[in-house]
Amino acid sequence: MIHKNFYSALLLVMVISLFTSCQNDQTNKSCEQPFVHHVFFWLNNPDDPDDRAEFEKGIEELLEVPQIKSYHVGEPAATAHRDVVDGSYTYSYMVFFEDKESHDIYQEHPIHQEFIDEYQHLWKKVQVYDAVMK
Repeated sequence: MIHKNFYSALLLVMVISLFTSCQNDQTNKSCEQPFVHHVFFWLNNPDDPDDRAEFEKGIEELLEVPQIKSYHVGEPAATAHRDVVDGSYTYSYMVFFEDKESHDIYQEHPIHQEFIDEYQHLWKKVQVYDAVMK
């Protein structure tokens, strides 16, 4: 648990640092708007440990795409029920790219295409939220 919290905090610090430094230097090419690709997966058999292990193996392979700058993989948190909270998904996968162009390369990358081909039998629904940081 501490491990996950540490990495989540580290990821947040990295993103804030990138955002802050880019706000102060808009002439820097690396300060193009960072791109966030957030994907939610609903597995067909979310309680099956074999399916979960297979899916997690696929995610580990997917994270080898070189355009990914940082990432966070998680599961629904055990928070209090509120109408605005959707905890129905099985996994959350969030990756950060330097810019939209890097994201577009990732979408066509053979590792990404192989992930879809090899593991799509495990999920019944996928929802994607893409965003650029302001």
